[in-house]
Amino acid sequence: MKLWVGLGNPGAKYAGNRHNIGFMAVERIAEDHGFSPWRSKFQGELAEGMLGGEKVLLLKPQTFMNLSGQSVGAAMRFHKIDLADVTVFHDELDLAPGKCRVKIGGGHAGHNGLRSIMAHSGGGFQRVRLGIGHPGHKDQVSAYVLHDFARADEGWLDDLLRGVGDGAPHLAQGDSARFLNAVAARTAPARNAGAKPPPASRGKGKSEVKAEAAPKPEPCPESEPAPQPAPDTRSALQKLIDRFR
Repeated sequence: MKLWVGLGNPGAKYAGNRHNIGFMAVERIAEDHGFSPWRSKFQGELAEGMLGGEKVLLLKPQTFMNLSGQSVGAAMRFHKIDLADVTVFHDELDLAPGKCRVKIGGGHAGHNGLRSIMAHSGGGFQRVRLGIGHPGHKDQVSAYVLHDFARADEGWLDDLLRGVGDGAPHLAQGDSARFLNAVAARTAPARNAGAKPPPASRGKGKSEVKAEAAPKPEPCPESEPAPQPAPDTRSALQKLIDRFR
């Protein structure tokens, strides 16, 4: 059994915040893969389902971001889930908007949700880092993450979340490379993916320009017969003399 945690803050006030992209990710997974309805449990909201042949619990802690570890720890203890089977989806300031990376372990880099989980359960869990970009100065970070995504972000955000949903079965099977490929297929499709094939040749129509017929080669004139040599009227003695001249 695996526990996948989306980080965010509860309530409609925060639903569209950049800080809530973790909630958005697990909600997309639940929607795309037919998980059970969300129910209140472990100081959070829980949904259950199957991905890639693995049972997965999706958890959205309702304790507010800086106490997320309480909810995660309670779910882990009840279901006896090891840290190696925990994946946390969270916003990442150090990644450009729409980028996605998978990482195991590491520090919290000032993220209060990660800090709380590490304090309650340790730091060896897997993270899915969802890029939201950086405001440019550390003093602006708090206001930035607690502000809704801009309208201009809707396109890349939708692509990123669709990619997470597409790749979720691979992630459940432990194949993070294929998971990231699925995300990239949504966020950075091949340049020629939308190229139109060359138009098929059409039958003749009124508007079709006819090609000019190539001029027929003119027949070659018949060759004149080669002139015949004049008969040799020399005598045998004359021929002999001419030979030794």
